[in-house]
Amino acid sequence: MSPAAWWSNAVFYQVYPRSFADSNGDGVGDIDGLVAHLDHLERLSVDAIWLSPVMVSPMADHGYDVADPRDIDPLFGGMPAIERLISAAHERGIKLTMDVVPNHTSSAHPWFQAALAAGPGTDARERYYFRDGLGSAGELPPNNWTSVFGGSAWTRVVEPDGNPGQYYLHLFDTEQPDLNWENPEVFDDFEKTLRFWLDRGVDGFRIDVAHGMAKPPGLPDAKEGVKVLSHSDDDPRFNHPSVHEVHRGIRKVVDNYPDAVTIGEVWVMDNALWAEYLRPDELHLGFNFRLTKIGFDAGEIRHAIDNSLAAIGIHDAVPTWTLSNHDVDREVTRYGGGEIGLRRARAMALLMLALPGTVFVYNGEELGLPDVLDLPEEVLQDPTWERSGHTERGRDKCRVPLPWSGDAPPFGFSTSDDTWLPMPAEWAALTVQKQQGDPESTLSFFQKALELRRKRVEFDGVELEWLTSPSDAVIFRARGGLVCALNAGETAIPLPAGEPIFASGPLVDGQLPPDVAAWLV
Repeated sequence: MSPAAWWSNAVFYQVYPRSFADSNGDGVGDIDGLVAHLDHLERLSVDAIWLSPVMVSPMADHGYDVADPRDIDPLFGGMPAIERLISAAHERGIKLTMDVVPNHTSSAHPWFQAALAAGPGTDARERYYFRDGLGSAGELPPNNWTSVFGGSAWTRVVEPDGNPGQYYLHLFDTEQPDLNWENPEVFDDFEKTLRFWLDRGVDGFRIDVAHGMAKPPGLPDAKEGVKVLSHSDDDPRFNHPSVHEVHRGIRKVVDNYPDAVTIGEVWVMDNALWAEYLRPDELHLGFNFRLTKIGFDAGEIRHAIDNSLAAIGIHDAVPTWTLSNHDVDREVTRYGGGEIGLRRARAMALLMLALPGTVFVYNGEELGLPDVLDLPEEVLQDPTWERSGHTERGRDKCRVPLPWSGDAPPFGFSTSDDTWLPMPAEWAALTVQKQQGDPESTLSFFQKALELRRKRVEFDGVELEWLTSPSDAVIFRARGGLVCALNAGETAIPLPAGEPIFASGPLVDGQLPPDVAAWLV
């Protein structure tokens, strides 16, 4: 890893395309909607876009069920739209990384349809995990694995002769059958996908479920009681050691494109196991989710930072930081909601941007959007809602479309009032238009913070040193001499020595108020 790599100090902005901007009035965001709002990203001083899936898909899991990985779904504008985006983003100096989904395909993928038609024991079924059932008549699944979204991870098929037959494995939705990466055809096809997009100017990939793909021999039972949307490091469904051979193969392909980056979604908590994905011949970057798993607590913040830096230090990798994404509660809500949640979210953003390494900002974070917790049951679309028997509402709450302008839904997101998820009327105060003209707004705050991060020499280094602080505060010196102080307590504390250059809220008489962070030089 070269310390000069563009991604080693970059700000990535995650676009969840369904929710960013709709260009054609169908109520669903699309690629041309993003093209139309690239100026917004340019004003934010972001270095790169992470574009969530836009490949051809039946949309059972909003694009994470891919039927053709080398084409763009018409819902998002087809191939001409992605070509417009690549060109327009590069003209602005913004790089584009795309989501790829190697763990599974859509059940509509030609390979899976061929497997269903071919029947047991055929080569077509070897690309997936088809197994005979247990019990006297094969009526029981092959093991006790559950889907991440709830319910069994196995679905029984009707064979070509019309009788119940084998089961296939899907760690996610029924319509997302897991690929068998021990079959060489799987890697060969994935290599074609990587080269297809890199040859068209894409700057890298976010690899979905990067700790998946490899399964243990014999598919042994998991422990009982695994919660929906979670797993632990001893879960046999994920993080099998042979997954690293897959990543070494991916890296060999990507290394043919010197500036391209791979970013892995690695839900592994053990530092040594997590760090294995960041060995020099595997991923360039790995998502570290520790800041998304903690509250607004000084001790937890310090521990999360120390833990993250210790993990990347094992193989001298680049640290990554994020507070939210399309799978995680928005931080305004996580930190208490309302005004206090927003103050804390801004303070945590300032802290995150002060840390050495790469940062990921989720669309809407710059507007201070909260989760929408009161979505009517009839509009919920996350597969988790149905698969959990309506006990888990899923992730729709953090995926509601962005408000751009106006005083009522759909707030300029679309010309249609029938947006794919409804937008709350109270977001009238949070639109880009409303915030753009307010120097005290969250959007103005993000624009200023990201501009300073890009331009000030104090952000050039890679070091971090803890400074003396009260127990309910966090103070460190990082990078090229920047000092960051965050007050997570209930009373004001003295600012550390230095000249304040920016703060997430007003500073009063040399004091740092509660729920505020400041940068000093």
